Amino acid sequence: MSALAPTHGPCSQSSRGKFTRHSWSDRLGTALLGTMLVGLASCGGGGGGGGGGFVPLALTPPPQQPAAPAPDVPVPDVPAPPAGPGATYTVSGNVSGLLGSGLVLQNNAGDDLAIAANGAFSFSTKLLGGAGYAVTVKTQSNILTRVCTVGNGTGTVADAAVTDVAVTCAAPAARFAYVTNRDSNNLFPYTVDAVTGALGTAGPMVGTGRSPSSIAVEPTGRFAYVANLADRNVSAFAVDVGTGALSPLAVPPVATGSSPIFITVDPTGRFAYVANLGDSTVSGYAIDAGTGALSPMATPTVAAGGFPFAITIDPTGRFAYVPNAGSGNVSAYTIDPSTGALSPMAVPTVTAGTAPSSVAVDPTGRFAYVVNLGSTDVSAYTIDASTGALSPMVSMPTVGTGNGPSSIAVDPSGRFAYVANRNDNTVSGYSIDAVTGALSPMAMPPVPARTAPNAITVDPTGRFAYATNNISKDISTYTIDAGTGALSAMAVSTVATGGIGPQGLVMSR
Repeated sequence: MSALAPTHGPCSQSSRGKFTRHSWSDRLGTALLGTMLVGLASCGGGGGGGGGGFVPLALTPPPQQPAAPAPDVPVPDVPAPPAGPGATYTVSGNVSGLLGSGLVLQNNAGDDLAIAANGAFSFSTKLLGGAGYAVTVKTQSNILTRVCTVGNGTGTVADAAVTDVAVTCAAPAARFAYVTNRDSNNLFPYTVDAVTGALGTAGPMVGTGRSPSSIAVEPTGRFAYVANLADRNVSAFAVDVGTGALSPLAVPPVATGSSPIFITVDPTGRFAYVANLGDSTVSGYAIDAGTGALSPMATPTVAAGGFPFAITIDPTGRFAYVPNAGSGNVSAYTIDPSTGALSPMAVPTVTAGTAPSSVAVDPTGRFAYVVNLGSTDVSAYTIDASTGALSPMVSMPTVGTGNGPSSIAVDPSGRFAYVANRNDNTVSGYSIDAVTGALSPMAMPPVPARTAPNAITVDPTGRFAYATNNISKDISTYTIDAGTGALSAMAVSTVATGGIGPQGLVMSR
């Protein structure tokens, strides 16, 4: 039997197609061998035995088995890199109304920031998103007539810079007012209603020296000073900050020159000055910050022109101006910031009208206005920002007033001016050009006052005005239209002074 015959009988189908598991090379060799034996006899050899012919082996390669899937390889957990510091943001804002120097802001009780001028500011320390911020005023400016306050100063930092902190510097509202009565040797204190501006009684009448011609209150409202014309001295008083009542300081009055007619305190609250009508001088004093006592300066007086009627300090406390009624001019001085001493400017005087009696400087310190009692007009000047020198305005150096103008005041916004006309019992109103400083009479006619208004005062908020009437012994009170500056009499339009011959009115916080 052939070696290729099946082992299970002739042409056994049970063995057809059966292969053991070999390599592909073994299978190929078997196929080739089968091809060479195609001519051999069928199962049983070359005899005549019946049965079918020989069935050759299949030559097609076996079907490929699908590749086994790659085993899943576990991916190790790789920790995320540590988070870096979070985003940080600035805290910033804007300052407006600042005068002088020394303003310091803080954020979160630290990160001090000195502010030198109006405009944008930004704290150096940035804050993380979600952190709180609290901006406060650490130190106020040296100009005590203004107080700086913070708006939008607290909150939480979102995912953006804080840019809307607003620091506003402005004169605080007045709570008290004082009027000297020159012919009865006393003064009367008033309260000021914050809403209506109405005057009420702040305490009893206070005795003064003889012929009190003027009163000034230092900017923090703790001390008041009265120039006594007949006694040639200045009396000092302590102010009750709760009630406004005055009590004499336990120090004697300080001497002045002859016929002290006007007194003022500089905006830093460190110095006081008196215009002496009788000897044409200005006296200077240092103010003790603790006690309020006055001490004459090392050079106690400086010369002025003939018959100095008043003295005005510019809003920054660097310059002083004195209207000289007798010589028809204005004396100009620089102020030593350390000692308060007055020194005549390089151009010591500038010409005014006839009998100049009062000076007002606008809140920006750019313009000055002088009322001329004899020529019934106002002289207008520009102020050199560096030297303080006065130059007559080119566009409109003078503007007319009523009869006998005796006093002028500029409102805190610098948009309006008012003149008390003593001889025709009126108050004139003017608009101020914001660029040139020129005065234009308001559309409204002058408003009536009582008899012989010799002084006009505007409150620090710019909402109210007051005229002291020398002969009728009272005060005319007005509200100010915020848009036009027009004056309207208050519901209670007149308040008695309780004395004779009221002079100027001063307001205090």
